Amino acid sequence: PLIVQAVFNGNPEEIRMLICKTEDINALDNEKRSPLHAAAFMGDADIIERLILSGARVNAKDNMWVTPLHRAVASRNEEAVQVLIKHSADVNARDKKWQTPLHVAAANKSVKCAKLLIPLLSSNVNVSDRGGHTALHHAALCGNLEMVKLLLETGANINAFDKKDRRALHWAAHTGHLEVVTLLINYGAEVACRDKKGYTPFHAAAANGHIHIVKYLLEINDETDEANLYGNTALHIACYNGQNKVVRELIDHGAYVNHKNKKGFAPLHFAAVAIHGAMCFDLLINNGSDVNAQSYDGKTSLHMTATYGRVTRSQILIQNGGDINRADKDGNTPLHMAAKYGHEFLITTLLSYGAKANLGGIHGMFPLHLAVLYAHSDCCRRLLSSGFEINTPDNFGRTCLHAAAAGGDIECITLLQNLEADLCKKDNYGRCLQFLLENNGNPSIYDKAGYNAVHYAAAYGHRECLKYLLKMAKNSIDEAIISSAKSPLHLAAYYGHQQALEILFDCYYHVDVKDEKGRTPLDLASFKGHIECVEALIREGASILVFDSVTQRTPLHAAALRCPCCDQCLRQDIPQIDSSHSKKALSPPVIKP
Repeated sequence: PLIVQAVFNGNPEEIRMLICKTEDINALDNEKRSPLHAAAFMGDADIIERLILSGARVNAKDNMWVTPLHRAVASRNEEAVQVLIKHSADVNARDKKWQTPLHVAAANKSVKCAKLLIPLLSSNVNVSDRGGHTALHHAALCGNLEMVKLLLETGANINAFDKKDRRALHWAAHTGHLEVVTLLINYGAEVACRDKKGYTPFHAAAANGHIHIVKYLLEINDETDEANLYGNTALHIACYNGQNKVVRELIDHGAYVNHKNKKGFAPLHFAAVAIHGAMCFDLLINNGSDVNAQSYDGKTSLHMTATYGRVTRSQILIQNGGDINRADKDGNTPLHMAAKYGHEFLITTLLSYGAKANLGGIHGMFPLHLAVLYAHSDCCRRLLSSGFEINTPDNFGRTCLHAAAAGGDIECITLLQNLEADLCKKDNYGRCLQFLLENNGNPSIYDKAGYNAVHYAAAYGHRECLKYLLKMAKNSIDEAIISSAKSPLHLAAYYGHQQALEILFDCYYHVDVKDEKGRTPLDLASFKGHIECVEALIREGASILVFDSVTQRTPLHAAALRCPCCDQCLRQDIPQIDSSHSKKALSPPVIKP
C-alpha cells in the first residue's frame, strides 16, 4: 500500500495527504502487516501517533500474530513504545510463538522498553512462551547483563525451566556469557541443574568450547566426570565437538580419560570420529587413553576411524598399539568397516600395516564382500590387489560376486568377472549369480524359487544391470520367462520400478501378461499405489478391464484403494464395469524375489 511506502519514507506530510485522500489506514500487505506495524518497526513516534489518531488499530496482528508493540519493542524504541502504551496497546499480547512484548524486549536487549512494560503486566515476569522460555531465558541467551539484573530484581524465577528442563544458567553457559553466569549463580541459580537429557550448564559450556566458563564452574565444583543420561561426561562432549582447550583443562583437573558411556564408548572413540577432533585425539593418547578399549558392541577407536575415514588418526592408533585386526561382536575388523563405508585410502593404510583381508566378519563376509555390496569399486580394486581369493564364500555360501550382484554396481561386477570369478556358483540356498555376464554365464539358470538374473534385476530396480543383461540377450527374453507366473514385468510393477518397467516393455508383445492368479502388472502396480508405474503401463496399452482368476477384480478395483492410481485409471475411456464379477475382498499380492 502507498501509505506503507510513505511510512518507510518517514514523511508525515505525505501520510497526512494519503489519509485525507481516504487511503485505508488499516490496509494490509501479503503478511497482514498494517501501516502501524511498519511505523512501529521504524520507531517513529510522531507517525505512530498520527496513524492511531486517524483510526489505525493499535492491537492489529499480522500472520504471525505480531502486534505493533512487539515491533516497536524489537526496534528498541522507547518513545514508540510509550505512544503505543498510551493508546492502550496490549502489553500481554502473544504472537504465534506465545511470546509477549517482554519476551521480545529480553531477546533484543531492549532494557528501557522492558522497564515500561513490566509495571503493566497482568501477571508477572515469569510468563513462558511456546517453548517454555521465560523472559529470563531469552535475556540469558543473548547475554544482556542489565536485562538479567532487571528481571531478577522484578521477581524472575531464577530456576524456571523450559520444556526441555533447561534453566537460564544452561543458556548463559551455552552461549558463553561469563558475567551472566556469575550473576545467576550469585543470585542462587542451581549450578548442577540438569535438563531432560541430563545435561548440566557445565556440559553446555564444554560442548561449545567456552573455556572461561568451564574454568569458573570448575572452581565452584571440581567434579569433572558427571555424566548425562547417555553416560557422556564433559570430556566425551568436548571431544565430540573438537574443543581441545576444554579437553586439556578437564584432563589437567583429573577427568578420567577412559570413562565409558552407556554404550561403552570412551572419549577416545568420540575424538576418533569428530570433524575437528585431531588435537583432542592427541591429548587423550598422550594422557593414557586405552587405544584398544572396546564399546559394548566390541568397537575400538580404530573401528571408529575406519568407519569415518580418519586416516591420520588411524595411523596414530596403530603406532600406539592399536590392534589392527581386533574384531567387534559381529566379527568385523577395522578393514571391514573401511570397506563398507568406501574409504579407499584408509584401506591402503590398514593393509600397509598388516590388516588381514581374509578374516570373516558379519555372516562370515570378508571386506571384499562389503566393498562390492555397497558399490565401492575403488575399494574393490584395492582389496583385490591384496591377493584375496575372490571365490571364497561367506557363511551362507555367497561369494563376492553374489554380493556385487546384490549391490547392483556394474563396475564391481566387471572387476570380479575380469578376475575369473565363478559366474555360476550357487550359494547355500541354491541361488545363482543374479546378474549373468559374458564369459560362459548361463542365462537359463534358475534358483530354487524359480527366478533368474532378469527377475532379480527387475525386482530390485537395477536399471543398468537390466540393460546389460538384455543387451547380452540381444533385447529378448526367454519365452519361458515371459509366459511364467512370475514374470520380471510383474516384479518391476509390484516393487515400483518404473524405469525397469520401461526397459522391459521392448521384450513383451503385450503388457497384460498374467501371473498364477491372473493378475496383470497393472493390477499389482495399482494395488501398491505406484502411480508412475501405473502411468507407464497405461501408456504402453495396459488394460484396466482385465479380470483376475481368483477374485474376478480388475486393476481399477485395486486402484480404488489408492486415490492417485484410481484417478489415473479413471482417465481412460472405458465402458461401464460390471461389479458382479467381484465376489471376494481384494487381498494383497504376495510376490517375493
